[in-house]
Amino acid sequence: MRPLLALFTALLLLGSGGAVPHLRVTTQSGDVILDIPLADDPSWYIAWNHSVTGILVKDYYRYENGQMLLTQTHTPTFDAGLGHIPGRGRLESDGDHGYWIRDIDEPVPGNRYLLRVASTRVDHRVVHGGIAYSLSERAAGQRVVVEVIE
Repeated sequence: MRPLLALFTALLLLGSGGAVPHLRVTTQSGDVILDIPLADDPSWYIAWNHSVTGILVKDYYRYENGQMLLTQTHTPTFDAGLGHIPGRGRLESDGDHGYWIRDIDEPVPGNRYLLRVASTRVDHRVVHGGIAYSLSERAAGQRVVVEVIE
């Protein structure tokens, strides 16, 4: 009986992610469209092409001490809806007419947020470990939950 209990406990730990944090993206209907273990690399970014001008925008995140943090953002220009809020990070040039907003280090409440995924023209994507995962190919037009779970 004891081996069966050990197997059941191990399966529960695997099913919940155990102690390894995961970046997970889920649709409103509960379908998991992306699940990335963060044990080896707790950093990623969300990239998309601005819906009006097409410029590439990137928001960088890190999972640290049990908290998802927005760490910095990059944009080639301040187009509609983009810009720097004084007191929220440090604005600096990227050396190529664009901008970095560094040292934001803003906690994401509850380690999760909602994202309305745009069409493949905008191509919302998660980039982790040099691999891009298109959310737009998986859930264009849907609202998804982006979260870190343990």
